[in-house]
Amino acid sequence: MKSLLYRALLLLVTFGSTPLLSLASGADQPNFVFLISEDNSTHYLQLFDPHGAATPNIEALAASGLLFENAFSNAPVCSVARTTLITSCYGPRIGTQFHRRSQPAPMPEGLRMWPAYLRDAGYYTTNNSKKDYNAIEGPGVWDASSGKANWRGRKPGQPFFHKQSFGTTHESRLHFSGQSMEENPTNTDPATVFVAPYHPDTPTFRYTNAKYRDLMQQVDAEIGKVVDRLEADGLLEETFIFYFGDHGGVLPRGKGYAYDSGLHIPLVVRIPAKYQHLVDATRGSRSEGFVSFIDFGPTLLHLAGVEVPQGVDGKPFLGPGISAAELASRDEAFGYADRFDEKWDLVRTLRKGRYEYVRSFQPFNFDGLQNNYRYKSLAFQEWRDLFAAGELNAVQAQFFQPRSVEALYDLKSDPHETINLAGDPQYADVLMELRKQLGQRMRQMPDLSLFPESVLIDQAMDNPVAFGQRQQERIAAAMDVADLSLQPFLDAAPAIAKTLAAEDELLRYWGCIVCSCHGKQAASLADVLRRLAAGDASRLVRVRAAESLSLIAGEDPRPVIMQALRSTTSPLEAAEILNTVVMLQDGPTAFEFEITAASLASLKLTASDDAALRRLEYLDPNFQPIAKKKQPQGKAKKRP
Repeated sequence: MKSLLYRALLLLVTFGSTPLLSLASGADQPNFVFLISEDNSTHYLQLFDPHGAATPNIEALAASGLLFENAFSNAPVCSVARTTLITSCYGPRIGTQFHRRSQPAPMPEGLRMWPAYLRDAGYYTTNNSKKDYNAIEGPGVWDASSGKANWRGRKPGQPFFHKQSFGTTHESRLHFSGQSMEENPTNTDPATVFVAPYHPDTPTFRYTNAKYRDLMQQVDAEIGKVVDRLEADGLLEETFIFYFGDHGGVLPRGKGYAYDSGLHIPLVVRIPAKYQHLVDATRGSRSEGFVSFIDFGPTLLHLAGVEVPQGVDGKPFLGPGISAAELASRDEAFGYADRFDEKWDLVRTLRKGRYEYVRSFQPFNFDGLQNNYRYKSLAFQEWRDLFAAGELNAVQAQFFQPRSVEALYDLKSDPHETINLAGDPQYADVLMELRKQLGQRMRQMPDLSLFPESVLIDQAMDNPVAFGQRQQERIAAAMDVADLSLQPFLDAAPAIAKTLAAEDELLRYWGCIVCSCHGKQAASLADVLRRLAAGDASRLVRVRAAESLSLIAGEDPRPVIMQALRSTTSPLEAAEILNTVVMLQDGPTAFEFEITAASLASLKLTASDDAALRRLEYLDPNFQPIAKKKQPQGKAKKRP
């Protein structure tokens, strides 16, 4: 009753999403702490998976709170996931879906990062210390943000929100050498670890798995120390503690890939005794309700008695008025994967109950496509070497082969997503329903990734949300074209041919991609593609047409692609083209390109042109890295 009365009083002095008068400083409000372990999914904690490591401190949090069986990060990589977390908005809607940002996006009009609303309501907000946002932070979000920031700087009695990240489990911790692997045995016995069925069962993979479980136990100890400090300060039973991972784990096919292993995060919320009445859950229980990063900010605001601003995509999952039964009924989560450093892709997922639907818009960009940072891992390197040597089974080899345009997995019977049910007649109704729902979501957002990133940077980044609204019809039309890849080619051929002749270059662009999706079946459209490759007004359409001809008919794409590289004035567009180069060179067509830094000399690349430089690092053995200057967080680089 006390909490409800407080909320009623607060709403009386609140207009829209901006409090005009704050009662928070004198009100009895809970504190909040986020403890975030980097780069780990549910698969590596025994609390969630029998094959995981024991994490006694996290287990103690769960014993005094609520464990979420189905929590998701929306994106399988850091900057995109963390931006989704801090904005409560879907990245492809607000222009923050690319890792890492080529240009930070402004927050949607009328919205701020949600800790600012807690701060307006009297909270002391601290971040220790990782941000990695793809959006411009703006003022008033944090009272303190540094490697030393914590709640102890607040005024006496002031409620606080503290966010702390732990890099112990970060991907970089698995970038060890062969010598290190020989000289540094793991605490976890490699012979006892579980190896996922899509991985080769080798000493390297076993050591990597064991090493990662050791790191999970280390981060658990670090989390325990923070909890001990809260208890020592007399704050434990006044503070909600959220422990979670920032996206999937870093064993290959985890971080950076839109599978359950890349999106399914551990989440435990410790419920303080003082505020048990705010949550309809028994301490020590588990919830099967689906929650994702868009929901975390609204949940804290709701628990604090602060109105959730309009314009966010998430909704609270704890607090007054939210019953355990209603939470358990939630069964959907939306995921997205776009660019990861220099590796472009476009994948959308919809998890619905036990099923996950995966839509690959460019399935020829196979999962194992070169990504320099990923391949610093010995496990990644060995996996690719074994594929090249023909020593993998069909499930293990799929990572290096073109994906299906759509996939349907039953996570209950196939938790590691190795059996695609999309072609099984028994699941036709489920497939069609999830396909329909995902398409509706993307059209309604609308999903900005139907435009090439270089186009968005040039045209949309002053206000990505407004751009999406203006271009909603074009995005929907591009989606209609992309969906032609879902039909049998003979049925879709007339519509594809019409699209290749469309006035709108975006539709021609997607028409070429659809031809690539159909592969050799699209051979009847080769003459049309040749004309586009030879003379289309759009450089990217010419490249996509040449790419398609290579995949369909084995035709040499190099003259068209090299001319496009020589003529582009956009470093980001050059990087998009180089993505095609690497896919064609390392994929089944195996065309050898002679790409050097001199090939792009006219662009005068700087250290901020990260995607292009990473591709040059891979393609040019004599490439010399450009020293990078630190850019202040939140400042956009000038548009080209």
